[in-house]
Amino acid sequence: MTDRFAHALPFGATVRPDGTTGFRLWAPSASAVSVEVDGHPPVEMRAEPDGYLVAEVACGTGARYVFRLADGVAVPDPAARAQADGVHGPSVVVDPHAYAWVHGAWPGRPWHEAVLYEVHAGLCGGFRGVMAQLPRLAALGVTAVELMPVASCPGRRNWGYDGVLAFAPDTSLGTPEELKALVDAAHGLGLMVFLDVVYNHFGPDGNFLHAYADPFFRTDVATPWGAAIDFRQAAVHDFFVHNALYWLNEFRFDGLRFDAVHAIVPPDALPALDAAIRAGVDSGRRVHLVLEHDGNAASLLHPGSRVPDARAAGFDAQWTDDYHHCLHRLLTGEDGGYYADYPEPAAQLARCLAEGFAWQGEPSIYRDGEARGEPSAHLPPSAFVVCLQNHDQIGNRAFGDRLTRLADPAALEAARLLLLLAPQIPLLFMGEEWGSTTPFLYFTDHGPALADLVRDGRRQEFARFAAFADPDARARIPDPNDPATFRAAIPDPVEMGSATGAAQIARTERLLALRARHVVPGIPGCRSLGAFALSDAAVRAAWRLGGGAELCLLANFGTMAVNIDTPAGAVLGESAPGTAVAVASGRLPPRAAVAFLAPKPA
Repeated sequence: MTDRFAHALPFGATVRPDGTTGFRLWAPSASAVSVEVDGHPPVEMRAEPDGYLVAEVACGTGARYVFRLADGVAVPDPAARAQADGVHGPSVVVDPHAYAWVHGAWPGRPWHEAVLYEVHAGLCGGFRGVMAQLPRLAALGVTAVELMPVASCPGRRNWGYDGVLAFAPDTSLGTPEELKALVDAAHGLGLMVFLDVVYNHFGPDGNFLHAYADPFFRTDVATPWGAAIDFRQAAVHDFFVHNALYWLNEFRFDGLRFDAVHAIVPPDALPALDAAIRAGVDSGRRVHLVLEHDGNAASLLHPGSRVPDARAAGFDAQWTDDYHHCLHRLLTGEDGGYYADYPEPAAQLARCLAEGFAWQGEPSIYRDGEARGEPSAHLPPSAFVVCLQNHDQIGNRAFGDRLTRLADPAALEAARLLLLLAPQIPLLFMGEEWGSTTPFLYFTDHGPALADLVRDGRRQEFARFAAFADPDARARIPDPNDPATFRAAIPDPVEMGSATGAAQIARTERLLALRARHVVPGIPGCRSLGAFALSDAAVRAAWRLGGGAELCLLANFGTMAVNIDTPAGAVLGESAPGTAVAVASGRLPPRAAVAFLAPKPA
């Protein structure tokens, strides 16, 4: 039996069995709206309660349409499932049942098995290009592919965080059916697929909501991207709940990563979103919801492992910037910007390994004494997604430098062992598995006026750094709108296939195999046995795994050996040959890491 899935949207365009399509739009600021479908006369939309307008047209799949406002402006459908030609073109009627799923019965995987691999689909050749990489990633030991946002953005290339049509996969990446085929193929290989979604703002080009739905935004709260979205409005809350359920139920994504949710107000909007999404997910599926929250909001997280189809409140995990920042400072010595908050990176890294967050309510140095964070020691390690690199931490650098350009190779290998063998949920950024040196640069494709503002604004952001105090130095920062900036960020397949790349891939594969066999089964029920700094550049951390075994990790990012007490158990892995032998004699070598696993006590 073939599976076909659709999420019933209460707005947008819905194909009906009688051959008509129903249109519904929330337009509380509009005096009148008509829907114009190619080949049909305009149809005036009728008013319903609460600001909604409706119409029916005798058209079906593939029909192109716009909404025409009273002032003559034509706007796309904010809930369009597809666009004909970018965000300024007409929307397209889509029948979601058209795609026949091969692996529709896929139930998902438990969260604790996640090894995330973040990827920008456009840099891989679109959805088809990502799909071609899936067998390689599955063989590597990745269990979850995380796509950067795919919602329609202006232009032909964009990071994805300038999305303005939240339901329509960007035409530069592929069709809705191609995105579904990507997810379907991943499930056939045992891979989960996550999607990064942006519910804190819309992009600066192509967002017409102000023209007909002004209450969508607040007038009293601003964000770095403009007026805050008004989640107090029932229609706004429903818009984002259904967007999440659309991706989860119709496209069968296994989870969502919510971008920069600290910019969402009021605070109770997030628990309300979590509850509504979990209540609406198709039964029998494991679905995981992950936050990015600059405030280290531990109270938003679920305190333990879930059973399949769980509806208990709380998000599954949160990206842990503290972990990245501690390791970045240890690996590079950089202390500018937010790295100023990590003056004792080894001790603060130890706190991350033991308790999740380094900042748990203390006054932040970088934030001029503002308290940051909440207590997190009660949460399991799986509540924290950790990484050495991600799109933000590479792409927000002036030249998009990866750690392969910044850190000592041996120290970086030690950090990789720590990342992949600790019980927190690891994330790799595209190309990291082979030690890619290709920069990941910020890129956009705006019209001339906005392009100039984006270029100049980005360069001005770096004016406070000594290296870019001079305007001539800032002028060397790549222009986000130059097509060459996008091309420079495409991972190099030659580098991947080189002897060095192949050796690094083999090391990554070995570490992930060790993780899958020895660490992952013990993550449920895992609890910290403590962590501490061995020096100003070395840490020791230990955990009691769920089955009773003890995992201990030692990592030294400094240039001097450190005296240690040798942990009990067998060597699970080492970052360089000879590390375990040295540790057995009581010395942890410089720029090295080792993992020990002791069986459950008799």
